[in-house]
Amino acid sequence: KSGLPKNLTIYAHHDIDDEVIIKVINNTCDVLGITLKQAADAFGEYWMNEYAPKKYFAFFTGKKTAKEFLLTMDRVHEKMTDKIENAQPPSFTYEEIDDNTIIMTYKSHRDLEDIWIGLIKGVGIYFKEDITIKKLEKNKVKLKFA
Repeated sequence: KSGLPKNLTIYAHHDIDDEVIIKVINNTCDVLGITLKQAADAFGEYWMNEYAPKKYFAFFTGKKTAKEFLLTMDRVHEKMTDKIENAQPPSFTYEEIDDNTIIMTYKSHRDLEDIWIGLIKGVGIYFKEDITIKKLEKNKVKLKFA
């Protein structure tokens, strides 16, 4: 439905045109009859619990908590940017409120906040932690780790 070749493989370490990804996401929602939020949550759970731990295990090594993992994501994206021509991954800033609470800000021209929040939920599942996510602004969330 997205007009892509049937044998196309999309790799996380390659730069993919934003329009292609948006088209695939929208068509996935349409074909499955689900909302963008549902697709984002399913993607986040799969990515963080199936795909990423196998393909990017080094980024998981030594991380004991969801908070610890999330606090490394800006640095991870910086490293990936160095390896991918034309890459424009999101960046993140953090404000630590207390030992169990941070404010995380997503910076990207792509406006994929739902995917970002789905990935945060997937991090919670991976680390078997409850993360309360409160959206403060379009690109800013308050995360409380239990």
